Amino acid sequence: MPYTVQFLRSAAREFSSLPKDRQQQLASRIDGLKQDLFPSGVKKLEGEDRLYRLRVGDYRVLFDVDNNQKVVTITKVALRRDAYRNM
Repeated sequence: MPYTVQFLRSAAREFSSLPKDRQQQLASRIDGLKQDLFPSGVKKLEGEDRLYRLRVGDYRVLFDVDNNQKVVTITKVALRRDAYRNM
């Protein structure tokens, strides 16, 4: 059974503020998480229990995985330099 993907409200705002071409690029990679949680470019963040990052060019998509509910929650979408601030 594939996973479902949901965005935190703050991550949805971050995503929607990006240029349309970046949104399309990120959306295709985010949709890919439904079938394959750990494609190339995904790493577990140190010091976090269930938080991972997906690398898409200069952007980072931080997400949480709930294996019991089969849900991937996008927690942050940002440029690399800003992605890890205020964690």
